[in-house]
Amino acid sequence: MKMGKKYAESAKLIDKTKLYDANEALDIVCQTAKAKFDETVEIHMRLGVDSRHADQQVRGAIVLPNGTGKTVRTLVFAKGDKATAAAEAGADYVGAEEYVTKIQGGWFDFDVVIASPDMMGVIGRLGKVLGPKGLMPNPKAGTVTPDVARAVKESKAGKIEYRLDKTNIIHCPIGKASFGSEKLLENFNALVGAVMRAKPASSKGQYVKSCVVASTMGPGVKVNYLKF
Repeated sequence: MKMGKKYAESAKLIDKTKLYDANEALDIVCQTAKAKFDETVEIHMRLGVDSRHADQQVRGAIVLPNGTGKTVRTLVFAKGDKATAAAEAGADYVGAEEYVTKIQGGWFDFDVVIASPDMMGVIGRLGKVLGPKGLMPNPKAGTVTPDVARAVKESKAGKIEYRLDKTNIIHCPIGKASFGSEKLLENFNALVGAVMRAKPASSKGQYVKSCVVASTMGPGVKVNYLKF
C-alpha cells in the first residue's frame, strides 16, 4: 500500500517499537494531524476478553471532561411532560410514532437516539435499522431513561458510548486535534478509567492487550497500556 506524502512524513516521527506514555503519544498525534480539516483523535483498545460471552461484555458511557468537539444531533422519543423537558434541554427532534415512520423511510439526520422507558415498545420495531448503526437506545448507555432532559444535556456536552466490537476492540473518539495534548489527555484518562472500572468479574489474565491513539488521517501511536 502506497502512503501519502504527509502520512509518510508523520510516520517518521514515530518509533514503532516503543510504547509511549499517554502524554507523549498525544503530543505526537497532534503533530501528525496535518489534514486541512480538524481531525478527530481516536483511541483503540484491544481487551483480553471474549465479546461472544455475555458475562465478558464491556460497555458503558461517559461524559468526556472536554467534550468531543462535535455537534451532536439528538432525537428523543417521548410524550407529554418528558417531551417538553427534552425540547427545553435542547433536543433537536422530539416525537413518537411519526419519527418511527420517518426512520423506516430512510431518514437518519441524527447522531444519538434517546427514549423514555415507556416509548421502547414504540421504537422496538426499529431495532433492525438502528441496531447495526449503533443507534438503538440502551439503558447501559444511559439512552433509555426517565430523565430524558439530562440525557440530552449529557449528549450535547460530549457523552460517548464505549463498547467492544466483534474483535474485542473498543474504538472511541476522544476529541479534536485542535484541543491540544493537555485536553486530549484529560479525555483519554477519563475514558481509560471508565473502561478499567468496567472490567468484567469473569475476565481472567491480562485485561488490556494493546492501546493505540491516532488522528483521522495520521498514523497510530502505541500507548504504554502497562501503566493503566
